[in-house]
Amino acid sequence: MLDKRISEILKEKKLDAILVSDPFNMRYITGFRGGEGYVYLSEQRQVLLTDSRYTTQARDEADGFEIVQVDGTADYIKRLYGFMQEENVKVLGFEDEHLIYVSVKGLQDGCPGVEFAALGGALNRLRIIKNETELKALRQAEHVGDLAFEEILKIIRPGMTELQVAAELEYSMKKNGAVRTSFETIVASGINSAMPHAIPSEKKIESGDFVTMDFGCMIDGYCSDMTRTIVVGKADEKQKEIYNIVLQAQLAALDAVKAGMKGSEVDKVARDIIYSAGYQECFGHGLGHSVGLFIHEDPRLSPKCHEVLEENMIQTVEPGIYVPGFGGVRIEDMIIVKKDGHENLTHSPKELLEV
Repeated sequence: MLDKRISEILKEKKLDAILVSDPFNMRYITGFRGGEGYVYLSEQRQVLLTDSRYTTQARDEADGFEIVQVDGTADYIKRLYGFMQEENVKVLGFEDEHLIYVSVKGLQDGCPGVEFAALGGALNRLRIIKNETELKALRQAEHVGDLAFEEILKIIRPGMTELQVAAELEYSMKKNGAVRTSFETIVASGINSAMPHAIPSEKKIESGDFVTMDFGCMIDGYCSDMTRTIVVGKADEKQKEIYNIVLQAQLAALDAVKAGMKGSEVDKVARDIIYSAGYQECFGHGLGHSVGLFIHEDPRLSPKCHEVLEENMIQTVEPGIYVPGFGGVRIEDMIIVKKDGHENLTHSPKELLEV
């Protein structure tokens, strides 16, 4: 039976059927983890089309879906058009935020007489509020991140390269049950820590360096995300000042966040603290984002996001200060939004650590 929420999308957007191409939406709707293929959805038919590499997996995972094996792009289009002809589909919703132009053009050319209607983020929004199964996986993924941070504190030292630290974090997460990382691990030391998304390099960590570590892993398909900044050696006064401003901003935002607030309102709590301390040019990104099957989901905590937060949404809270030529600090926790506050999934210490 078609998910009631998808039926509502069909009705609201006056569609006869929907074509799902985004692998995260495919996973969410069908349970299929392979990520290759299309899902065709109508009130009469729910079909997962994939190639021979994945058909056995699809039959095991996509309970209740018809599984159709296809052979190449032309066969995909032929099968899809066949379904639409059988059901007299006039308007097909497609994921315009995922499919590239050449794919859409191929589908349109191969399906004459069918109008293709852009869905925007309608299917993504099905994933915004997490259920208990999802929350369990998210808690475990963040716990594995906590374990990795605990272990890296025991071995990080001057002379290690950023790449070596990243490798140790990733090994620890996989050793503790992670299937893979949820994004490319960031380890940035010294002046590199002034780059929010620095790429780990052969740079050796020196005594007195800030070291920012942003990392996460996947458990049962769900992502974790956390950031901690430490000083290897002793922190100087400016490092302490910057760190404490970021920590104050993060704690204030965590105290403020709850269901019913707008993303922009939570962002402003942290941003006002950083700006009033004179670092308005050093915090250019939003305060946070949702996390789920994909690492960066909506809604977000940012000046531009005015969506109202709801209970059991996930958010990261990650203010930062980045001073070019000096270094930077980011502190990030992942939380579950609750009616009167939040549940923090990240339990690693946040006081300035000198190791």
